[in-house]
Formats: sequence, C-alpha cells, structure tokens
Amino acid sequence: MTLYLVTELHIPIQAAGLYYLVNLTAPVAGFLVGTLSERLTNRLFLYRACAVIAALGWSAMALADRPWMPFLIGAFVLSFGGGAMGQLFAATRDELSRHPSPANNRIVSAVRMSFTAGWIVGPVLGSWFGAAFGLRSLLLANAACLLAQLVPLGARRIERFRVETTEPDANTTSTTGWHDDHTVRTSKYGTKNQLTPLLVFLGCCVLVMNGDTMKFAFLPLYMADQLHVGDALRGTVIAVQPFLELLLMPVFARLADRFTPIRVLAMAALLGVGAHLAYATSTQVAGLFLGQVLMSGVWAAVAGLGITVAQQLCPDRVGLASSMFSSCIPLAGAVGGSIGAFGVGWLGIPHLFVIPAVLTTLGFVGFLLTGRRFQPDDSAFAGGTGRTGAARA
Repeated sequence: MTLYLVTELHIPIQAAGLYYLVNLTAPVAGFLVGTLSERLTNRLFLYRACAVIAALGWSAMALADRPWMPFLIGAFVLSFGGGAMGQLFAATRDELSRHPSPANNRIVSAVRMSFTAGWIVGPVLGSWFGAAFGLRSLLLANAACLLAQLVPLGARRIERFRVETTEPDANTTSTTGWHDDHTVRTSKYGTKNQLTPLLVFLGCCVLVMNGDTMKFAFLPLYMADQLHVGDALRGTVIAVQPFLELLLMPVFARLADRFTPIRVLAMAALLGVGAHLAYATSTQVAGLFLGQVLMSGVWAAVAGLGITVAQQLCPDRVGLASSMFSSCIPLAGAVGGSIGAFGVGWLGIPHLFVIPAVLTTLGFVGFLLTGRRFQPDDSAFAGGTGRTGAARA
C-alpha cells in the first residue's frame, strides 16, 4: 500500500506511512458488525456482505485519483469489509456447538491455517503480479479474490446456534445455557459485565501483537543498512516466520486440548518477549533468525487459538467476539506503527524492539490474570456438552 500511495498518487512517504492509522476504526467496525451478527439468523449472510463490501473497497482503491481517497476508503469501507473473517469463524463455532467434537481447537486452528497460507502465498504472487501488470491491477485482482472466496460455500446457510436454559432464581449465581428470546448468558461475573473479560483479553492480544508492525517496518532496514545482509537472505529471514507459523498451528492446537487455550497463549507470550529481545540485541543475522523462530510460535498460538478464547469468554455472543478479535489484529498494527514511529527516533534500530518486549510482558501477565479471573472453557458451547462438559459428566 505504501508503494502504491507513493508511486501512483504521489503522496510523500511520511504521509503514506500514516495510512495504517486507518486501522484505528477497525474495533468500531468490528463491534457494529458483531452486534448485527447476533441479530441475524444466518451467520453467512453477513460474511457474504462483508466480502462484497471489501471487494468494492479495493476496487475503489484501485481507481482512486485523489490523495485523501485511500484513507477514507480504508477507514470506512475496508474496516467493515474486514469483518468477513470474524463471521466465518462465528459460523464455524455455530457448527461445532451444534456438532461438538474433542477436536474443536484443531478444527478452528485448521481454518485459521488457511488464512495464514493465504498471507504466505499472497505476497509472493502479489509481488510478481504487481511488477507484471501494475499496482492498480493488483488491487483489482485482490478484489476479485475477495469475491472468489464466496464460491466454495455457495448458497449454504448456517443457523445461529442457541441453547435452551431456565431463568436463574434468586439464589443462583450462574447457569450453563442461554435464553432463547434474547440470548443473554448469566455467568459468575454477571450479565452487565459480560463484555469485560472479552475486552481485557483483546487488550492483551494487542499488547502481544503490536510488535509485528515494527518488525516489518524496521527489521529489513536494520539488516540492509547496519548488518549489510543481501536481498535473498533478508527475504529468508522475513519469510521464515509465516512458514513456521503454519507448521506450528496444529501443534499449539493439540497443546490447547491438553492445557487449555488461554494457558498456551500465556506461554506463547513469553516466546514473544524472547523474540523481541533477540531482535533488540542481535548483531548477527543468526540472532534475527532466532527471533523469527520464537515469533512464529507467538502467531501460531494467537492466530490459531485467540479467536477460540474470545468465543469462550463471550459464549452467548460468538459473532461479536469473533468480529472484535478479528478487528484487534489491524488495531495492533496501528498501535505498533505509531509506537515504532516515535520509538525509532528515541531508541534507534534495533533497540526500539525493547518497547514491544515490555508490552508483550504486560500481555503475558494479562493472559494469566484472564485465565484465573474469568476461567474460559468450552463447556458453555452446546449447553455444556463439549469437551469440558463431557469430562464433568
């Protein structure tokens, strides 16, 4: 996007770097899309609508001829179009709740692996396509791909999952089901504060994920200008993370079956601390490889299991939980970009990576507190007939 803004719209590079601040609107869009999802019967209707909105947004981006247009499109169109991923995961959760399986974590992780595979293949094909046909054509091709994702599902419907429950009496502190009429779940932390654990968890995810933007922005510069690493080796260092992330996702899914997803996320946050410290202290490319290996574990866990924990923390509103988790990924990118812009002038490269190391440590503590305070588990799904419920039975 930065290259497109600079070369096609002649925006100064400093202003082009501010483009990713449009992601600050993503949480608002995620909340609105998720809230609407809880009012619809068919989850996939909103998934299709978001995909069409995203395709229209990228088409408009390709046709933009004014410097302000990409910023407006990114903030108010693409932020809503990005809700498609969350709704697909919400529909997946509906199906898993309707047909519970001991492999729930692995199934969700497998769906997430397909997104990761797309983010690996996309940059490779995109670089070639953009060089061969131009950046505007590349954005139109991206719009076509977003529409093409609707083809495999066809006209399939997935009904929103509901479970019957009874109203709690005055002496009851919790229930395990949902109300049919307005799908409000009474938990030990109360219906009025049912979003509190979700928001706390999403804040921790932002703390853990914000360093990725800094890595993509400044690590290649560090390798080129200070370590004098060649183009091929620089590309290998950057590419090793998503490749290993894809391989590690099923591993972390199995660990989640054994130790619960929130504990695995806390462990992954520690890997993130180590990764950022490796970036900050490395004077050889080997240290950067180590950081990338550790960071692949972070994203394998957060990307593969984060949406499961979000759904477990807000089980009566999985559409909202899914959309808000999906929106916290671009939010983390915007936060990381802002911090990096100021941190690089203060600490320089590579020492600015100490900042995300500290923030990831706070995220680790937050994950631990979330697991202890709110105790997310999958017994809420399918009325307590999931893995945990079956174990209790």
